Amino acid sequence: MKAVVKIWLKNGVLDSQGKATYHTIRTMGYSDIVKDIKIDKLINIELNDIDKKTAIVKVDKMCQDMLVNTVIEDYSIDIV
Repeated sequence: MKAVVKIWLKNGVLDSQGKATYHTIRTMGYSDIVKDIKIDKLINIELNDIDKKTAIVKVDKMCQDMLVNTVIEDYSIDIV
């Protein structure tokens, strides 16, 4: 079983890495197709054999405790 945690910046939080990448891509000649770039994080966690409900609760706790800065980031969890 695996947990996939997607983390992204909340609306209104400056994505300096995304902005820098956007400006570089535009100067490389892609300004005609690129409107904006945002940089998100994807964390894949291999889990022991536990039930899906327990996995969601435990991974959510991990996110709250360490993986996500909930002041500036939102996240979603998918158990696969």
